Amino acid sequence: MGSVLLGSCPQMHGNKQHLQKDFFLYNASKARSKTYINMREVSQRFRLPPSEYVIVPSTYEPHQEGEFILRVFSEKRNLSEEAENTISVDRPVPRPGHTDQESEEQQQFRNIFRQIAGDDMEICADELKNVLNTVVNKHKDLKTQGFTLESCRSMIALMDTDGSGRLNLQEFHHLWKKIKAWQKIFKHYDTDHSGTINSYEMRNAVNDAGFHLNSQLYDIITMRYADKHMNIDFDSFICCFVRLEGMFRAFNAFDKDGDGIIKLNVLEWLQLTMYA
Repeated sequence: MGSVLLGSCPQMHGNKQHLQKDFFLYNASKARSKTYINMREVSQRFRLPPSEYVIVPSTYEPHQEGEFILRVFSEKRNLSEEAENTISVDRPVPRPGHTDQESEEQQQFRNIFRQIAGDDMEICADELKNVLNTVVNKHKDLKTQGFTLESCRSMIALMDTDGSGRLNLQEFHHLWKKIKAWQKIFKHYDTDHSGTINSYEMRNAVNDAGFHLNSQLYDIITMRYADKHMNIDFDSFICCFVRLEGMFRAFNAFDKDGDGIIKLNVLEWLQLTMYA
């Protein structure tokens, strides 16, 4: 494990959110380690005027964990807190649409769905896998081996409002709209057109999708969905978003008073983890 170094200490005012790359391009460090080398221990003492600062510890090698200690001596009481310590999800806002255009789109969608689903007008996980992989394979810019059966089961669990284990036309339409929206976010952050996004880009993508997490959860996402090069392909990207939405939805169903705290028995906990 590499040592923890004080990468930078730029000055800031009132911003408690995740700082983007541009912040460090246009805000010079007020203090930083003199030598940035891989040592067992690096210590430094700084004297700074009263203000608000963001302290950025880092390891010599990327994607490693390390511990650091910070001592602050001040004449008056000072406050420190970890950035991005609020966990929340944005509520979707319905957008008004044109009636004629919507009905035409629904008619086209119904015809496509009928070809896939057959007379019962419902699709199972296998059928969902076939249609999604057929569509995804047409996008050569998306690096993916295709959606797995388990991924499609998770999607059905997310959208299956009637508990049938299958998706009807309305449920599939809702899922398709979500996948298209998430695909747009994926392409936006795939700036190098590699068909994947890295762990840093994933943090911004998750936030743009309306999920606001803390650093611990972002680390878990990277560990769970990234490959050994810390890149995330499209299939893993969609699976992550399906999982996040399912977990938030399940939690909110149990959080009756909206205080962000729930109490579950064993059965409720198993239902939460199995269906989310």
